[in-house]
Amino acid sequence: MTLHFDENGMPKISGMDNRVRVPKVLVVDDNVQNVELLEALLNISGYEVMKAYNGKEAIQKVAEFDPDIILLDVLMPIMDGYETCHHLKQDKKTRFIPIVLLTALDSLEDKVKGIEAGADDFITKPFQKPELLARVKSLIRVKSLLDELENAQDVLFTLALALDFNDPYTHGHSQRVADLSHRLSAFIGLPVEEQSIIKNAGILHDIGKIATDKGVLHKPGTLNGKELNHVKEHPVVGAKICEPLNFAKPLIPIIRSHHEKYNGSGYPDGKAGNDIPQGARIMAIVDVYDALTSVRPYRSDIPTEVAVEVMKAEAVKGYWDPEILEAFSEMLKLEASEAH
Repeated sequence: MTLHFDENGMPKISGMDNRVRVPKVLVVDDNVQNVELLEALLNISGYEVMKAYNGKEAIQKVAEFDPDIILLDVLMPIMDGYETCHHLKQDKKTRFIPIVLLTALDSLEDKVKGIEAGADDFITKPFQKPELLARVKSLIRVKSLLDELENAQDVLFTLALALDFNDPYTHGHSQRVADLSHRLSAFIGLPVEEQSIIKNAGILHDIGKIATDKGVLHKPGTLNGKELNHVKEHPVVGAKICEPLNFAKPLIPIIRSHHEKYNGSGYPDGKAGNDIPQGARIMAIVDVYDALTSVRPYRSDIPTEVAVEVMKAEAVKGYWDPEILEAFSEMLKLEASEAH
């Protein structure tokens, strides 16, 4: 995958390269003849075939060879197809690999059990060759599209981190904000899924600065009105960069609103109080804290305890959610005590 930029300096993600990779199919069945039949059919159709003869062996093969699709028998010794499917679909590393259950069982109860295990499709034995090949082709195409989306995510995260690490004044800033926001969201008891969204938004919260003039970002003195307005564009630019990517949609409200202030004096939309997404309220506090405790062009870094006191003093102006700020202070104290 290649990253390009349009005439406005905005990143564009192109498709994968044109090199052809032979799709890999894992066939799992305790009946050797069934495996050999499927292997011959798939090889003739241009697929690379891997074989396993029970569920446990299948899980090992998946870890070793990363197949594009799994054809999985249901009735097997050691670990049956339902259990194997459930195991693979619960694992974040393998849950998007399509699994087709091959079975002579055709009752509604059996199909419901397969759906509950996470199966993507069913083919009844004895199968029809054209149907099997058509379904394999279709599911591999879907898997390929998901892989491209994951690659796009990796490119965007890498770009965001590269922006930080190439800047001596923000070196590691996004990663620190992501980690600290994640810890704070866990500390206040947010669900695990929301913690993950907040962490990912932390990595991308300043991605819009790719369009910000570096001379303005590194200016040692006070910014003039025009320069300040230019810098204030980065949350909107960041949200626009993320808009085309489905994985980033839950992150966009946080990215756009991480410079809003609790009293409504922030930007870009002037939101106030609980109208600001909770993730953005968390990030607003962490973002300022990290800025205070890092070296900047116009000052040296500030010790942790001093930074927190400065923020508490400024809190009377209504910049931050008071409950989250208090929780943040308590979390830092607890972490400091545990470190000693």
